Amino acid sequence: MKIDLLKMVENGGCSAKISPVQLEEMLKFLPLPEDPNILVNIDTRDDAGVYKVNEQLALVFTTDFFPPVCSDPYEFGQIAAANSISDVYAMGGTPVIALNIMMFPSAKLPVEAYGDILKGGSDKASEAGTRIIGGHTIDDFTPKYGLAVIGYIHPDKIITNSGAKPGDCLILTKPLGTGVILAGQRLNIAADSDVNEALRLMKLLNKSGAEVMVKYNIRGATDITGFGLAGHSLKMAKASSVSITLNMNRVPLIGNTYALIDQGCIPGAAFRNLDYAEKDTVFDPDLDYNLKMAAFDAQTSGGLLISVPGRKEKELLLELKNSGLTSSAVIGNVSDFNGKALLLI
Repeated sequence: MKIDLLKMVENGGCSAKISPVQLEEMLKFLPLPEDPNILVNIDTRDDAGVYKVNEQLALVFTTDFFPPVCSDPYEFGQIAAANSISDVYAMGGTPVIALNIMMFPSAKLPVEAYGDILKGGSDKASEAGTRIIGGHTIDDFTPKYGLAVIGYIHPDKIITNSGAKPGDCLILTKPLGTGVILAGQRLNIAADSDVNEALRLMKLLNKSGAEVMVKYNIRGATDITGFGLAGHSLKMAKASSVSITLNMNRVPLIGNTYALIDQGCIPGAAFRNLDYAEKDTVFDPDLDYNLKMAAFDAQTSGGLLISVPGRKEKELLLELKNSGLTSSAVIGNVSDFNGKALLLI
């Protein structure tokens, strides 16, 4: 029996996140514990929390899960695991152990599909050198899967949202367009080659990008997921008290992403992200509307956005490309705060 998980969801992947506007309101009610060993919490809206164990070791802790972004259970497991582990990589950490998080409609899907999702997650975690040692499952109509992940990092080498500095260049390691292309697939207007490339990129670990960041002593980065390139750039700019400029003509796009947007294939999550960022963003009058919406497209298991001191830019970019991240590109820069956190040109 062939299973198509997409028939059981309305919004899949990171497009299923609640809007960043709602999230900001919800976080106001979250009490923060006072503990000198908490090195990173939600104050800077970072990718994960960090807790200091001793002078040489801190733990990076994160969790992520979402509904299916593709039809095949095994492939869904791979993508969800890669996305969950990415938050540890974004902070320069080494993922070590994880727990499964699974919501599964036992009356609707055969147990074999459940097993394939777990197998996909396990295989991707193994590729990352991460051991899944348990988890939790509940019965729920819409399938959902992800991981809670713990990684190791040195307390003095944490990469955060707040580490961008004026004069830095910004490098993006994966092209944009997963949200648009998967929406196009649902409408039967996306090319199979584009869908396959989007799936390949979502399964691609950010491991090599993290290794390059650590090698070059990078201090500011994030990964691009549900809030889109613009939304995550804005969070970085606010956390770092700087202004960020993104040149959308330099941003790599997957396949026919631009043409799909031109046809009106713009997922609702892009408009939610735009609503969140608009008040803090300056849009160049000559900015192409299609590229503007690409900036807000919700990505699933997207690439790293790395804030790089200018003197390291060319060498670091070359290493990223040589590591397999061939679409890596310099897409913007960081400056002193000029009244608006984000500028799209």
